[in-house]
Amino acid sequence: MEKLLCPSMMCANFGNLEKEIKELEEGGIDFFHLDVMDGSYVPNFGMGLQDIEYICKQATKPCDVHLMVVNPSDYIEKFAALGVKIIYIHPETDKHACRTLQKIKDAGAKAGIALNPGTSFETVKELLYLCDYVMLMSVNPGFAGQKYLDFVTPKFRQFVDAASNYGGYQVMIDGACSPEKIAMLSKVGVKGFILGTSALFGKEKSYKEIITELRKL
Repeated sequence: MEKLLCPSMMCANFGNLEKEIKELEEGGIDFFHLDVMDGSYVPNFGMGLQDIEYICKQATKPCDVHLMVVNPSDYIEKFAALGVKIIYIHPETDKHACRTLQKIKDAGAKAGIALNPGTSFETVKELLYLCDYVMLMSVNPGFAGQKYLDFVTPKFRQFVDAASNYGGYQVMIDGACSPEKIAMLSKVGVKGFILGTSALFGKEKSYKEIITELRKL
């Protein structure tokens, strides 16, 4: 199964963003992953709207947005208008997550849910019929550079095994996504990998070298 390799642009070099985008695309990435944080749902602030708008305009590869915000429904049209192809919401933040997921689809984007380490399959299974993607967090949301939480590992298999019963969503991982975890979870059937400092950024090798190696895992 071909992997989706998606650099988390929160970890990119913002001193030369145009160069970063070009080199990542030439390296063979699939999606640009854009984190939005409001300082309320998570105790941090993510990328600014101007940064996201710039990346969406410059990139020739598609972009997704991970909304770590309260009331994500209020922002769907804004990001869809920028051309974002996938919008992830945290159902933990939304009283009407079903309605918000449908709103994403109506806006012309693919709908995804991002699930915290402590969120179980049972609490979200009714939402899965509306999901094109399910992104499991292997760290608590809001900060880069955290350690992988091993207790999340069985949940990847659970969601992969259930996918065909709910319309065939794709399973993604976000958080501490090292080459070792990519190798392990690929075998389980995980489709997509959000790449941060564990696998991609801040290394001596070029993005192209790293992406080529990750594809072979």
